[in-house]
Amino acid sequence: MRHNLEKFNRLVDALQELPTIGQKSATRLAYHMVMNDNFTALKIAHAIENALGSLKKCHSCGGMSEDELCYICADESRDHQLLCIVENAKDILTFEENGLFDGRYFVLTALDEEDIAHLKAMVESGIEEVIFALTPSIANDAVIMFVEDKLFKYHIKFTRIAQGVPTGVSLENIDMLSLARAMEDRVKI
Repeated sequence: MRHNLEKFNRLVDALQELPTIGQKSATRLAYHMVMNDNFTALKIAHAIENALGSLKKCHSCGGMSEDELCYICADESRDHQLLCIVENAKDILTFEENGLFDGRYFVLTALDEEDIAHLKAMVESGIEEVIFALTPSIANDAVIMFVEDKLFKYHIKFTRIAQGVPTGVSLENIDMLSLARAMEDRVKI
């Protein structure tokens, strides 16, 4: 029977590639878009096409942007002495949606020389405190120690978000109260 609905099945398969979307959800979404709401399906298709053509990494922090610099890096009113290191651009959205931080960000995607050199340049621009907002894990503890070692000569304060964030849980899956408390109660490393 699958061969009779080849294009529908390809849509289901494509939707299943998204995080948290299983077979049943993908089938339900595909059916709704194809049979019940073509307009919304076309809106989604156009929004995806526009986003793919417009969004890129911010040249400064590595977050999402439609321009060379994201709105956060371009905002002169932010606290340029605070730098929050996150694992991905999605984490920046989590902090920003809830107004939890008013400093600058750095998306640490790799521990290569290029990323570390870029991070050092940011620190040299007047950073006084580096806050690690990484998912608590042994691997990320090693990452924190590595980055601290690379930035040691700058005599800056190192902190991390408090351990109210469960180990192994990504920031997007944490309730806002826990995330706000973790940010407020960050501790010196």
